[in-house]
Amino acid sequence: MKVLIVNGPNLNLLGTREPEIYGTTSMEDYLEGLQSEFSSHEIFYYQSNIEGEIINRLQLDDFDALIINPGAFTHYSYAIADCLKNIRKPKVEVHISNIYKREEFRQKSVTAANSDAVLSGFGMEGYRLAVLSLK
Repeated sequence: MKVLIVNGPNLNLLGTREPEIYGTTSMEDYLEGLQSEFSSHEIFYYQSNIEGEIINRLQLDDFDALIINPGAFTHYSYAIADCLKNIRKPKVEVHISNIYKREEFRQKSVTAANSDAVLSGFGMEGYRLAVLSLK
């Protein structure tokens, strides 16, 4: 199975960005472990700070399942939400932090309704749990 992981804005800073919330592991380091553990799957990664680039990547349609952490786009990107609605493959939305324990504006996801499941608050482990759920 080809699994695409897409991260939104500022998630390129994982490992250094607010370590008390996001931890100290970079996405690249975490991906190595995921790819090793799930060697029977092809796991691809894409990150962008630009909404349209994320939509363009999703529309390539070269994957079997999607794990997406839209970052701040979670809370207001109806464009990404519409794109997700048109993807007819398994989709899991992941949030490293528990968005319901954060600022009020972060507690609403406009993209979640177009995903099959949402994982929030498991730290980086949320990506692993998402892969497990897609098996």
